[in-house]
Amino acid sequence: MDTALVIGGTRFIGRHLVDDLLEHGYDVTIFNRGTHDNPFETDDRVSHVAGDRTNDSALEAAAMTVDPDAVFDCVAYHPKDVRAATRIFADCEAYVYVSSGAAYGREEIPKREGETPLESCTAEQATDDSSDTYGNRKAEGDRAVAAAAEQGINAMSVRPPIVYGPHDYTERLDWWIDRVNRFDRVLVPGDGTNVRHRVYVEDVASALRIVAERGEAGEAYNVGDRRLTTLEEMVDLIAAQLDTDVKVVHAGPHELAAGEIELEDFRLYRSYPHVLSTAKLAALGWESTPLEEAMGRAVDDHLESDRDGSEYGPERDAEERVLGILETL
Repeated sequence: MDTALVIGGTRFIGRHLVDDLLEHGYDVTIFNRGTHDNPFETDDRVSHVAGDRTNDSALEAAAMTVDPDAVFDCVAYHPKDVRAATRIFADCEAYVYVSSGAAYGREEIPKREGETPLESCTAEQATDDSSDTYGNRKAEGDRAVAAAAEQGINAMSVRPPIVYGPHDYTERLDWWIDRVNRFDRVLVPGDGTNVRHRVYVEDVASALRIVAERGEAGEAYNVGDRRLTTLEEMVDLIAAQLDTDVKVVHAGPHELAAGEIELEDFRLYRSYPHVLSTAKLAALGWESTPLEEAMGRAVDDHLESDRDGSEYGPERDAEERVLGILETL
């Protein structure tokens, strides 16, 4: 494969995917509405086709203009988008859909492709735009990929959990980096042993390319850090990259109530462990970036940005009330 069309391509996963594809010799075109800054605007190796991916006519025009070997769908949020794309790009050598670990419908450790059931999806959920139905919609997109494969289309999907790294506009990790960078005491919900699978964004990018090149039609592939860390270990990793020392203070629901905080208010916390098996992807030759290296890049990017995650977690005043009570115990 020589040419690639990235639907999306300017913000986070898509941006890193474009970099990865360029490094591996692809001619790359990005397709999006142009509502976000294009980091490749001055890069003559990357072409841009403007259009709304929810407009089938615009997608069909892009297919005829670019005639890509591989299509990477980074912004398919509704099942109908996947069904349309697999039809429009049916003649391509590979179509890869960015699904999600949230597509799984049963709590298992680990969650495995083809074994752990997916979320169901009603007609109402399929057209909803709320976060409550995100996993349902992604699961139905996976089923659309499988249906396309049954029609002879080389369609596949990749399921990442929480993605982190440079240019992460969700600021989920930035909240924690900011806390470790600015304070001596970091409040960690629960006992610190919570496990929620995460994945470095460049590893998602390489996974998408590898699945396009080596994956099997109709298959889904989990992608995630090959070494998992607890929430407290993640804080320690951040502190090591910042070359600082912090005191981790644990707080359960009763202590957090003093600051009117709940466990789930902390980004990256999840009451039940969320773990994906990545053996299937690794069997294709994919490898993950060492955690220290990945976190180092994430921290460096945070320090160079104006992101602090302050809108996405408990306020420090509320945390201080909890910390004050814990120190008197």
